[in-house]
Order: sequence, then structure tokens, then C-alpha cells
Amino acid sequence: RPPHSYASLIAQAILTSRNQKLSLRDIYDWIQAKYPHLYEANETGWQNTIRHNLSLNRCFRKVPRLAQDPLIRGKGSKGGFWAVD
Repeated sequence: RPPHSYASLIAQAILTSRNQKLSLRDIYDWIQAKYPHLYEANETGWQNTIRHNLSLNRCFRKVPRLAQDPLIRGKGSKGGFWAVD
């Protein structure tokens, strides 16, 4: 059982990041690093729940990727970042 709500986990990940914004992939990675026994990469159910929470919870907002933003996962990275509103 998760020690915190999904919204809380997402907020912790974002708020502890250097720029206060993370890509979806980085949110997944942070959660897996903190709770490896609960959230495994090959299980997608929790990842669906993360996406659902980001989309529907008003405390999160999507931030477009700007030209000066580094490509997080190398060439071809797309999508924006998520921040706490």
C-alpha cells in the first residue's frame, strides 16, 4: 500500500526537483527510486494512475517545453513538464 496519496507523491517529486518542474518520465523515475518495492517499471497500473492524477487534479499544471529547456531524455524528447500550481 502506498505511504501517501498519488497526488502527494507527485507533488513531492516536483517540489524536490531543482527547477520545480518535471517531465512525466521523471515523475515516474522519482517515485520508483523512492519506493522501488511498491512501484515497478514493468507494472503500468500505477503509471496510469499518475497520469490520471496529473490531468484531473487542479494543483498540477502542464508547462510547455521551451527551446532553452534541456532535452531530458535525449534527442527526440517531447512533451512538456508538470509543476505544482
